[in-house]
Amino acid sequence: MSQPQHIHQAFLFALLSEAAPSGSERRAADVWKKEAASFARVSEDHYGNVYAELGPEGAPVIALMGHLDEIGLIVSHVGDEGFLSVLGVGGWDPQVLVGQRIRLLAPGGDLLGVIGKKAIHVMEPEDRKNASKIEDLWIDVGLSKEDAQARIPVGTYGVIEQGPIMVGDKIVSRALDNRVGAYIVLEALRALQGTELKHRVVAVGTSQEEIGVFGAQISGYRLDPVAGVAVDVTHETRQPGVSEKKYGVVPFGSGANLAVGPMTSPVILRQMTAAAQAQNIPYTLSASGRYTGTDADALSLVRAGVPTAVVSIPNRYMHSPSEMVDARDVKACVDIIAAWIRALEAEPDFTR
Repeated sequence: MSQPQHIHQAFLFALLSEAAPSGSERRAADVWKKEAASFARVSEDHYGNVYAELGPEGAPVIALMGHLDEIGLIVSHVGDEGFLSVLGVGGWDPQVLVGQRIRLLAPGGDLLGVIGKKAIHVMEPEDRKNASKIEDLWIDVGLSKEDAQARIPVGTYGVIEQGPIMVGDKIVSRALDNRVGAYIVLEALRALQGTELKHRVVAVGTSQEEIGVFGAQISGYRLDPVAGVAVDVTHETRQPGVSEKKYGVVPFGSGANLAVGPMTSPVILRQMTAAAQAQNIPYTLSASGRYTGTDADALSLVRAGVPTAVVSIPNRYMHSPSEMVDARDVKACVDIIAAWIRALEAEPDFTR
């Protein structure tokens, strides 16, 4: 197996291996928090957000946010034959669920099941042309109705059973959106060790981004930062069907992708691009005409408003069991955030 360059593979793969759908981020949060505790001050809140910080405790806060949650499923009903009906937690394309194996986070211990769908042999001809809907799929755990009801209460979460692998020199896994962003903010903080920081820099593994950026709102209110960065994924644009006219020119190996638009701070953007140019860190730009669809949308509106940037990793096959990223781009995102913080003045003016 080839190894990704310039990243802490064991940490990233441990994060990706944990099941942590929106509202049930505990497992990934524990991995993140344990790693953070090896070099930073750590804490958490009641809502599933975890924090790691360096720098003077009384100094103004710079917040770095990457969300720990992934899209998942939640059991809504156990049928007469023990088949489980589910709802989506986050934005699924139901086509990628068909035939997948599922890990259910049941109270008495995890259970494995499979996504069932009517076989093509028993479909009417017109049905074969129709896209699958979540309400037409089910989970089969191989149990009777009585056993299924006893072991799998309504409200049990599930995720696709797909762990991280290397495909060529690319990292492939479910939950790269956005476990890789949570990895990046902590690695950027790690890179600042030994730096005489002028600010209290806080990396946050946020919760519930996929269902409404709720963790970012709560953690932003708690921290009351003077500025922030949200790290997430964006669409890699060399894959078929992704328009460079809409999403920018964002191929693998192009580095950190920076969002430009009304919800993001033009001041931080200028500072980041200057830091990147000074340190020869590769980056690209993508336009965002309204909101960004990331934790930045919540953070930028917390309290009196927080100047916020969005740094993204090019990602193929988003919201699928086999998302794909390039380690070179992951490293560039770590580097550009750390370089920006090192270059910040003690009392920066973020006025537009």
